[in-house]
Amino acid sequence: MEQLRIVFMGTPDFAVGILDAIYQKSYNIVGVITAPDKPAGRGQKVQHSAVKEYALQKGLNLLQPTNLKDEAFLAELKSLEANLQVVVAFRMLPEVVWRMPKLGTFNLHASLLPQYRGAAPINWAIINGEEKTGVTTFFIDDKIDTGAMILRAETEIGDTETAGELHDRLMDLGKDTVVKTLTLIEQGNVETTVQPLEADVKTAYKLNKDNCKIDWTKPGFEVFNHIRGLSPYPAAYTFIKDNEHEWSVKIYECEYIKDEHKYMPGAVLSDKKEIKVAVNDGFIRILTLQMPGRKKMSVKELLNGTTFSENATAF
Repeated sequence: MEQLRIVFMGTPDFAVGILDAIYQKSYNIVGVITAPDKPAGRGQKVQHSAVKEYALQKGLNLLQPTNLKDEAFLAELKSLEANLQVVVAFRMLPEVVWRMPKLGTFNLHASLLPQYRGAAPINWAIINGEEKTGVTTFFIDDKIDTGAMILRAETEIGDTETAGELHDRLMDLGKDTVVKTLTLIEQGNVETTVQPLEADVKTAYKLNKDNCKIDWTKPGFEVFNHIRGLSPYPAAYTFIKDNEHEWSVKIYECEYIKDEHKYMPGAVLSDKKEIKVAVNDGFIRILTLQMPGRKKMSVKELLNGTTFSENATAF
């Protein structure tokens, strides 16, 4: 049995859950690599990554390179004498980095590869209405999420589950899968499966302003999936225009009501209790939203002080 000397690479909360699982199993973590600090928010206050916060709390050796090909960083990484690297929600590694440890570099990806390679697999699985997803560990190669698979674990997606809820469940599933992968590597029992070259593979594109905007001309169930697939972060949004007023509104929770009606897609129907937006085959009832410059709130809270006219439209 080979004693593992692990370098862990990751940045967000999802990665922290996995790092903690490795730490709790008393593996020898010789280094943690995460993103450099960066200013964020209105005050541009310098923020640490979630992984950095955890590493500092546990007293782990921390590196924050800006350039993964920098000679000084590579020398420092080599000096750690790691024989395995574990990557979770980090950036693409240069070959000189992923080839460095003797036992290789493996990644945990939050999808059932080869489906949903890319930056936002949790979100796109829900947006596309998938009924199941999971996690996969695989050895990194020179492309994105294409390496030989080690272990996969599967779970069903709930009918109304949000990306945030699925994120937390996949993190728990990922903890178990990574620990099992470490055990196989430690015991020299790893068997890999080459990813099939399938033509119908779906991609987990990076989320941006364009693909987070709601298209009210789509079927209601697709709009519903789009909203829950982006909740709570980065959140689906729409513009609402009411006479001379126009707002950019984030929507976090909604219901889809299948119904026949005479309204154009995007028509906003509001009374003192609810806000509905028309789609071709029914309505989206908005439950939780955020108006510009205000906190996230329920529709009931919003309607205490805000009213919409019959002319209001979402687009």
